[in-house]
Amino acid sequence: MSVYFTPQDANRILPEVKKLFSSITIQKNKVIKLQEELQRMVNDGTKFTPFINKKQELNNAVFKLYQIIAELENKGVMIKSVDEGLLDFPSLRFDEEVWLCWKEGENEIKFWHRKDEGFMGRKPLATANIIDR
Repeated sequence: MSVYFTPQDANRILPEVKKLFSSITIQKNKVIKLQEELQRMVNDGTKFTPFINKKQELNNAVFKLYQIIAELENKGVMIKSVDEGLLDFPSLRFDEEVWLCWKEGENEIKFWHRKDEGFMGRKPLATANIIDR
């Protein structure tokens, strides 16, 4: 997918992206909880039927997690880290492909970085000369 976002484009869809990212975080925590419950069941020697039911519940939760991730990434947004709350939007700076960078808790897209830099290489958008189609 060759979608390039301007800062305006990215900020326009950010409310929807934030909602999806929140759903991913909630679903990820549900998966972790179910994994812990399943491990307790193994440790406690639980019978097959409740174990299998819990395993199917976990499978469904993992499936739903991947569906939400796919929904977000189908918008052209890349998840860099769920745990750290990092998302990147592909963009152009002159002829160079770069990432517009968002961190959970930020209200708008204000930073960018080169493809090989990552979060530590973030720079303010004011210095970016990001191409507006």
